[in-house]
Amino acid sequence: MARPQIPKQRPRQNQRTVKRRTSRPTHKSKRTRSARSWLPVWIGLVVVAVAVVIVIVAVSGRNTDSASIGAPFVGGDLHSLVVDPQSPSRLFVGGHQGVAVSNNAGHSWRPVASLTDRNDPLGAADAMAWAFAGNKVTVGGHPGLFISTDGGKIFMRQNEGLPATDIHALGASSDGSVIYAGSPQLGVFVSPDGGNTWQIRSRQVGQAFMGSILVDPKDVKHVVAPDMKSGAVESRDGGTSWQQLNSPVQGVTWVSWDPTTPAHIVASGMSGAAETSNAGASWQTLDIPEGATIVQIDPSNPAVMYAAAHDGDAAKVWVSRDGAKSWKRP
Repeated sequence: MARPQIPKQRPRQNQRTVKRRTSRPTHKSKRTRSARSWLPVWIGLVVVAVAVVIVIVAVSGRNTDSASIGAPFVGGDLHSLVVDPQSPSRLFVGGHQGVAVSNNAGHSWRPVASLTDRNDPLGAADAMAWAFAGNKVTVGGHPGLFISTDGGKIFMRQNEGLPATDIHALGASSDGSVIYAGSPQLGVFVSPDGGNTWQIRSRQVGQAFMGSILVDPKDVKHVVAPDMKSGAVESRDGGTSWQQLNSPVQGVTWVSWDPTTPAHIVASGMSGAAETSNAGASWQTLDIPEGATIVQIDPSNPAVMYAAAHDGDAAKVWVSRDGAKSWKRP
């Protein structure tokens, strides 16, 4: 008769091993529950971070809108590019619908809101010409005159007393006491008292003027103006009589000069640009960027010149620091 077999007992060591193994899942389960309890907190932190990023992007977008890089809005055409003689790093560029200003020599631009209207050309200044006298900046265009007394930040329209309100050409003495204007309505008229009263000087000349009129710092009766029919023209009797300077550029719409040497003049227009160093006795054609129609001498340094071309609804600007021998974008 066979003995009944008694089952063998596992060693105690194995039992302890089993207990340790069964205890591990319990400990892991506690950690999982702890991580899950933090989940709402992490979600909240992520939501806050996303909100902060959205605010930063929105603010950055507003700043970007107020300072466009390299593409100042002017609208359907380009009229003017000028350097502020009081602050040569400040440039203004203007057209039919908009004006923009650069305070760093053309590296970046922002719109001048009080002179710009993207939706309605009739509401914009249509900036064709500029005059600077200390902190006073005056702009002329189809709507008349716009004046700033804070260096060109905010402009207000001021047409009271003007004999004509369609101002295509404008210039002023360095102290602002004498102002010249040209209009297709009346010709040339002058204010000898800073804009309080006006006198018509020439009805025969001035109706085709367009752009800035240059006033000699040493002689306010000596002025040079851009005439779309006759080229660059000059008056030495305060605008009563005018003489052609025989510039080779056709359809001159802009003139600029070295105010310390008024015999050094640059005339520019749709057909290019030319330069004279002897008040028009002889001219040399300038090599300027393709499409450029305006060339402006920096009044503080005649070796520095700026050029501008119309590009879509914006202006494209170049700078030369070697007297127009080479050009580059600012």
